[in-house]
Amino acid sequence: MSAGADGSGGGGAGTEARVGGDSPGADGFVPSALGTREHWDAVYERELKTFQEYGDTGEIWFGEESMNRLIRWMQKHKIPLDASVLDIGTGNGVFLVELAKFGFSNVTGIDYSPSAIQLSGSIIEKEGLSNIKLKVEDFLNLSTKLSGFHICIDKGTFDAISLNPDNAIEKRKQYVKSLSRVLKVKGFFLITSCNWTKEELLNEFSEGFELFEELPTPKFSFGGRSGNSVAALVFQKT
Repeated sequence: MSAGADGSGGGGAGTEARVGGDSPGADGFVPSALGTREHWDAVYERELKTFQEYGDTGEIWFGEESMNRLIRWMQKHKIPLDASVLDIGTGNGVFLVELAKFGFSNVTGIDYSPSAIQLSGSIIEKEGLSNIKLKVEDFLNLSTKLSGFHICIDKGTFDAISLNPDNAIEKRKQYVKSLSRVLKVKGFFLITSCNWTKEELLNEFSEGFELFEELPTPKFSFGGRSGNSVAALVFQKT
């Protein structure tokens, strides 16, 4: 994970999403361990040990289709292969590997968990790739060196921040500020979320960003009504 409380570059931190039995915050989310650094440190320490012992790279959150969806969008819009790409909360780094395999040569993954970055580095080394940059970085407390990206990608990180027990609303605001700082003007932000609807994400990223495109995601039907369990949006920095 990469933020003051985030969910990996993979994904589904929001399986506990909305109000249940516990006391929800002002935004309707029930605080969860999934929003804490301690949780993700433990997850990636476990996954790193598993990879070292068995070679298992771990979970691809939101599944392979979520990665392919984003890469198809980048190809459709002819994003240059040397465009700078930042994976926010890269987790096991599997999405970075896919980007590199498709020819993207200027990709960076950040995560606030050192074990996640160590795991990513091991997987990238196993794949024989050398053009991927990795950094231990808290997205809510950025170093001055991180800026100027053409593309920023989030698959679950913003979801997990939303579950942080310690002032999640302020952390979400800081996330938007950090995003504005690292992304170039006219740059694109691709977010996949299982906690937030399209309309809610439009509200969260209303300052400094505009909706560029909604990406198709699987639909479900229940009780005669249909909807999407995942939202995938592309914003452009104004």
